[in-house]
Amino acid sequence: MLGEKKLTQLFPDFKELVQPAGIDLRVDAVYKQAGSGSLIDDVKNLPELEELEPPLYNLQAKTAYIVTVDRRIKIPKGYSMLYLPRSTLLRSFISIHTALGDPGFYGTLQFLLVNQGEYSYTLKRGERIVQGVVFKVEGSGEYNGSYQEEEQD
Repeated sequence: MLGEKKLTQLFPDFKELVQPAGIDLRVDAVYKQAGSGSLIDDVKNLPELEELEPPLYNLQAKTAYIVTVDRRIKIPKGYSMLYLPRSTLLRSFISIHTALGDPGFYGTLQFLLVNQGEYSYTLKRGERIVQGVVFKVEGSGEYNGSYQEEEQD
């Protein structure tokens, strides 16, 4: 796992969000599911999404949402990133489900946020929701999947 000095070097666009052992990521947009989806024979049919009105998101009890973070991220070749929920959310009955960030990934991160509680929860755009933890990967290739976005200069 990398510390703040190396994180600041590798992720200069996130300098103000670097913590001793990770990078805080802030919520940008929140979406609710607006249709069905499927995964059959490796063919992805993602559900339609409906964006909630910012800046205050009212998360209904027992409901799942897709959240995006406030900027694109580039994970350098030779590194991967794991995403962990901020403890304040867990203490508030909010869970965040994540995936592995592969070496070479560039794009907008999306996570599944679920209000596990019995009551609604209000989340403001720009709040820190996840911490990315970066690990060195020996002998890695680079991500070339369907969620890769084209880098902009």
